[in-house]
Amino acid sequence: MSSPATTSAGVPAAPTGHASPGAHEGGQFALLTQRRFGPFFWVQFFGAGNDNVFKFAFTVLVTYQLQVSWLPPAMAGLVIGALFIFPYLIFSATSGQLADKYPKEVLIRFVKNLEIAIMLLAGWGFVQQNVPVLLGCVFLMGLHSTLFGPVKFAYLPQHLSERELTGGNGMVEMGTFVAILLGNVAGGLLIAMPLVGPTYVAVACLLLAVIGRALAQAVPVSPATDPQLQINWNPVTETWRNLKLAHGNTVVFRSLLGISWMWFFGAVFLSQFPSFARDVLHGDEQVASLLLVVFSIGIGIGALLCEMLSRRHVEIGLVPLGAIGMSVFSIDLYFASHSLPPSTIALALGQFMAEAAHWRVLADLALLSLFAGIYSVPMYALIQMRSQPTHRARIIAANNILNALFMIGSSVLAGALLGAGVSIPQLFGLVGLANAVVAFYIFMLVPEYLLRFVAWAASRFVYRFDVKGDLNIPTEGAAVLACNHVSFVDAVLLMAASPRPIRFLMDHRIFKVPVLGWLFRLAKAIPVAPQKEDPAAYEAAFAAAALVLREGDLLGIFPEGGITRDGTLQPFKGGIAKILAQAQADGVPVSVIPMALTNLWGSYFSRVELAGGEPTAMVKPFRRGVFSRVGLNVGEAVRAEAVTPESLRERVAGLLGN
Repeated sequence: MSSPATTSAGVPAAPTGHASPGAHEGGQFALLTQRRFGPFFWVQFFGAGNDNVFKFAFTVLVTYQLQVSWLPPAMAGLVIGALFIFPYLIFSATSGQLADKYPKEVLIRFVKNLEIAIMLLAGWGFVQQNVPVLLGCVFLMGLHSTLFGPVKFAYLPQHLSERELTGGNGMVEMGTFVAILLGNVAGGLLIAMPLVGPTYVAVACLLLAVIGRALAQAVPVSPATDPQLQINWNPVTETWRNLKLAHGNTVVFRSLLGISWMWFFGAVFLSQFPSFARDVLHGDEQVASLLLVVFSIGIGIGALLCEMLSRRHVEIGLVPLGAIGMSVFSIDLYFASHSLPPSTIALALGQFMAEAAHWRVLADLALLSLFAGIYSVPMYALIQMRSQPTHRARIIAANNILNALFMIGSSVLAGALLGAGVSIPQLFGLVGLANAVVAFYIFMLVPEYLLRFVAWAASRFVYRFDVKGDLNIPTEGAAVLACNHVSFVDAVLLMAASPRPIRFLMDHRIFKVPVLGWLFRLAKAIPVAPQKEDPAAYEAAFAAAALVLREGDLLGIFPEGGITRDGTLQPFKGGIAKILAQAQADGVPVSVIPMALTNLWGSYFSRVELAGGEPTAMVKPFRRGVFSRVGLNVGEAVRAEAVTPESLRERVAGLLGN
């Protein structure tokens, strides 16, 4: 691990992984040129591709080319899929422990050695057309992927900074789906070659495994996060222990459930593509393949968009956006499927594309998968960032267990609904409606998602929000964010700029403002009343603020004590000194981050209008039009013991001029 950096004010900066100089320049694709990410990316890419070359070629072999009485073609895909998923249920807990206990580069190389051995056996199985051996290899490849899963997602936060996690996860998600797509295409083409198909598949699978192992040699050192861990080899008790471990962090656990729901959602569509293409779209096998291509490309584009939409932060405000898009376009897919032209023949790809109505279906499919990518990437990044490093891999193992359970549940429920007479378009529409219900439930359980979405939307669609110095906001540890107070949405904009949740200390009167009051209560803002007006509420507020810092979180305050009435910076009150004195008494190391909001005076939410002789806000909607430019300048951290209200005001005033 790189050594912690230190700001010029002498405050230790939070460790953020192996970010190299200039790492943020060039965007997420620049990561491919760096050793800390490039070899790892291609290892996982070739691994995912090999899984799907092997599985799809085997599925085609037993569906079209071999007649096996005990494995009917209609059951082959289900059996192969179930065998591949089964190891996730029984070995994920063990693989999570291994990924926490041992260096990750060692485990990656071990897994790639295992892949070569499995592919040698599978190659013999293809050449001999030995179905039992190939079924055994499906299980072993599932085990291979189970071992790699926790390593893959625990590796990223060890080597990427907070600002790179979203882009890195987006690249991995995109790479995985592109590899799945290419693997399916290659597996189908190779196995279809007359006489030599099985041999070609055997050679291709072995070659991909060898390439992956060669790339694994370049993966950099990734030290064990919990080398003293004692392995529990009982998969049942360890699975339960992992789920309890994940449940201990509410935001992380509910994010795991959110990701698992995405896999439930996606599995419904992926499993029904062949039947949907044949029975609803009246297309041939090429049309079914086109649906898979469109879905995979959509996921990949959505995953890549996350970095741009998030301004290179872990922006979970994108999750509600993704959920909305998933529901809207899956429901529209239901309606689009009811306005298709009739056909008495299986349409070839060219004939299918010639019908305008089919383009709406493809657009719905592309957009719902794009929004699924936007939905999932921030959740993965949040789990990586918020999980304790010593058991991060075990949390990810718990995620894999839940994913497998949800995917199995998806198959069972979809089968039951179809068996009950529900059509495939109706199934898609029902899943879209269920997604809206599930998303709303999750966002009410974890309001941070909804709050971040409001902040994200406000900073992009109400204002053009420019943030400078956001790297000074610590990604770990207790800190006080001290900012000037210009408008009723100051707190919302600070939320948008911060990679972490902020607990605000706010004037109790703001909670009476419609909508904003509800929003701040949802954000668990701390109401504070003047000491002369309500001494008990005053002391309770400062006690709550002290607790926020003891728990290592961010505390946001507006030291002026109220929104400016004339646009000028007011004197800072003594509350900041009281908070910092209590933190020192509690032995909590706290840094103070000065901030300045600019160009908000004169906006709709500022007290720029006069009503009854009093400065009043929210009088003239669109007072400055839409997308008016506002900014936030974030200064370097200051040691708590060096802060006085006067000196802090001077720093904020200096930032106003930047």
